[in-house]
Amino acid sequence: MNSKELIKSKSLKFTPARETLLDIFEKSSKPISYEDIKNVISMDKATFYRNVSAFENIGLLQSFESNDKKRYYHICKKPHNHFVCNICNHIECLNEIDNTLAPNNYLIQNVIIYGKCAKCNKKRAHE
Repeated sequence: MNSKELIKSKSLKFTPARETLLDIFEKSSKPISYEDIKNVISMDKATFYRNVSAFENIGLLQSFESNDKKRYYHICKKPHNHFVCNICNHIECLNEIDNTLAPNNYLIQNVIIYGKCAKCNKKRAHE
C-alpha cells in the first residue's frame, strides 16, 4: 500500500505534506525527530507537529522523548523496543517485545532501554 492509500485508509485527508512525511518515516530505519529532517522537507515546525500528531492519534506513528529532550517518531509496524545511548544519544530499534515480562493482563507495546551503545562502551573501556 502506498502512502496515499495508507493515509486515506486511516480516514485522514490526503495532503502532500502528509504524503512527504509518511514517505520519510517509511524509509527511515530508526526513529527520527523534526531536527533530523527539517533540512530535507519544506514545511514549518507547526505543520510537522500537527501532522505527526494526527498520525499518532490514528496509531500510524509512535513517539518518545530521548535524553536530548527531542521527540522521536517511528512507523508502528509492530511493537518493539528502542535503545538510547546515554553518552551519544544513538537510537536504534531492537527486537520484538517480550510480553512475558508484563504483569498479568497487561500488554507491553513500547519499551525504551537506556545504556551505553557498543561504540561508547568500547571507547570508555580503552580510556
